[in-house]
Amino acid sequence: MAGTRSPPVAKKVEHAMHMFSDVRVDNYYWLRDDSRCDPDMLSYLRAENEYADSVMSGTKPFENQLFAEIRGRIKEDDISAPLRKGPYYYYKKNLLGKEYVQHCRRLIADNKAEPSVHDTMPTGPDAPPEHIILDENIKAQEHGYYRIGTFKVSPDHKLVAYAEDIKGDEIYAVHVIDSESLKPVGQPLKGVTCYLQWAGNDALVYVTMDEILRPDKAWLHKLGTEQSSDVCLYHEKDDMFSLDLHASESHKYIFVASESKTTRFVFSLDVSKPQDGLRVLTPRVDGIDSSVSHRGNHFFIQRRSSEFYNSEVVACLVDDPSKTTVLIPHRESVKIQEIQLFRDHLAVFEREQGLQKITVHRLPSEGQTLNSLQAGRSVSFVDPVYKVDTTESEFSSSVLRFCYSSLKTPPSVYDYDMDSGTSVIKKIDTVLGGFDASNYVTERKWVSAADGTQIPMSIVYNKNLAKLDGSDPCMLYGYGSYEISVDPYFKTSRLSLLDRGFIYVIAHVRGGGEMGRQWYENGKLLKKKNTFTDFIACAESLIEIKYCSKEKLCVEGRSAGGLLMGAVLNMRPDLFKVVVAGVPFVDALTTMLDPTIPLTTSEWEEWGDPRKEEYYFYMKSYSPVDNVTAQNYPNILVTAGLNDPRVMYSEPAKFVAKLREMKTDNNLLLFKCELGAGHFSKSGRFEKLQEDAFKFAFMMKVLDMIPEYSQERL
Repeated sequence: MAGTRSPPVAKKVEHAMHMFSDVRVDNYYWLRDDSRCDPDMLSYLRAENEYADSVMSGTKPFENQLFAEIRGRIKEDDISAPLRKGPYYYYKKNLLGKEYVQHCRRLIADNKAEPSVHDTMPTGPDAPPEHIILDENIKAQEHGYYRIGTFKVSPDHKLVAYAEDIKGDEIYAVHVIDSESLKPVGQPLKGVTCYLQWAGNDALVYVTMDEILRPDKAWLHKLGTEQSSDVCLYHEKDDMFSLDLHASESHKYIFVASESKTTRFVFSLDVSKPQDGLRVLTPRVDGIDSSVSHRGNHFFIQRRSSEFYNSEVVACLVDDPSKTTVLIPHRESVKIQEIQLFRDHLAVFEREQGLQKITVHRLPSEGQTLNSLQAGRSVSFVDPVYKVDTTESEFSSSVLRFCYSSLKTPPSVYDYDMDSGTSVIKKIDTVLGGFDASNYVTERKWVSAADGTQIPMSIVYNKNLAKLDGSDPCMLYGYGSYEISVDPYFKTSRLSLLDRGFIYVIAHVRGGGEMGRQWYENGKLLKKKNTFTDFIACAESLIEIKYCSKEKLCVEGRSAGGLLMGAVLNMRPDLFKVVVAGVPFVDALTTMLDPTIPLTTSEWEEWGDPRKEEYYFYMKSYSPVDNVTAQNYPNILVTAGLNDPRVMYSEPAKFVAKLREMKTDNNLLLFKCELGAGHFSKSGRFEKLQEDAFKFAFMMKVLDMIPEYSQERL
């Protein structure tokens, strides 16, 4: 065993839980303290942190080298691709050595010209000067944690509203400032979410949460009035539902949506008449999920139901939402992810065979009848596997902006001319340190799951280092919940693995959304175990095709992906050498039985409601904390955040305490709990890299890949 210090031992306080004639004993239940002040609990977390630091002290020089290497790839002084909005270019700017961004804009000298894909922002001495609206670095100096959740410019560009979180608990204060003088306008709105939209130039719509952190009320705030006199536009009393908020691309409507995991219905607020309040746009019908956009005299609705599970797009007149015309019918093999509306075009972001597509349709002039769509034009992409993200575009232009990346292509912003089909690259993130994309190979491979389903994997490796003979180290990543797609994206820190011979793989397991809605349906509720067995099948397949061996296989998952790690740890501890579980949701059954915990009620449609016997016993059969047994486990690193509102710190803490008590091996088990952060770890851009360096150092220590000068033998 490395280090002289012995692992912490948490005290045991018996806590019996009875349900359906079943008794579960949780000796570490006491670790949950909602006030996060209990001295015994804090002392245990500190002991775990000190133990982790002690075990890793011998590899600290290597960890520091990794950190310097990862940070060294980042162009520290950089700006985002400027976005043309009205009379200004808006952009974010990073400064040398600074953790946070500046929000800036520049006046457009000739803003009468139509926006074009060839526009570039002048920056020379003769150009209009840069104006810094908000410098997060200055704001963050007063706080240990700092995050801007939303930054919204008013339609007339005279004011800015931004939401700030200074604890990591995702409870925000909204400040409004004059965009030129930077002086505050009125008092900040306190205790709100970061769901925020301008309703014209003198009012805001925002959302607040209830005591279980469920967004449940939408409010209208007139600038210059007290928050206490704000009008509540809607209160969602059903605790299975949460509110969402977005503005139409046309800026004429704000949409307040109430959604569960299966149902979503929408109200509209006419920005020109906010005093009229909300109007029902799509009715509340169980199992029907709708999202709305606006253009001219039509609303465009993306609608999903159990019958049309991959979604269809319909249109209706603003004055008569009940009569709809189908524009894009439902297709079994193509899932509509989202739509983006422009004055003359409709851009549809789709997914087919696990790959993303963008199809652009030209629309008839505003005010004309809309019975059908012209055939669309597809945007073409170069890599075999890749990721495409929507980003803000200008409604009145013919320019679609999107962000593209792949496992070997750094994030690249493109402007696409929807009339001519021309793509112009506006920015590729600079990667320093001698990065050359041609050194890397990306692949897609398919694996047969236990029931014969074909599971896609996205793979990248350095072609000059990977031997593909079973001797390579491998990192396999998985998530598989909430219909979230983990598309093959670029990450600079990952190069520190690839350039040491690692093969990096993403397993696109069921429960995610990569292969359409059914992919998700077949990995949730009473089919949740498909997520775990799919992941195991991917791991076994990588060994079989000689992309790694059990002795060299590292796996990682975060949050619900941490539940995946906990489950496969208990099911197949022999299959992995290293398991990294970030903020893992590992006490699933106990959490889902407690409606006072944030997210629990709305999550019953994802995991099941264990107050029903069938779900209780199914969840008990995989919930990681409930299935820790006396067996040999691999080397494990677990992380958590004390202020995390999404996964309570006590879940990973209990999991670690129980593993320490039960496991029969001498492998490493480390627990790092960040005492000043939430679900998304630390807030600074370099602080986050330190966590990657620590994780990589842990993996390479176990794999005996650290140069002798800094390696303390296991």
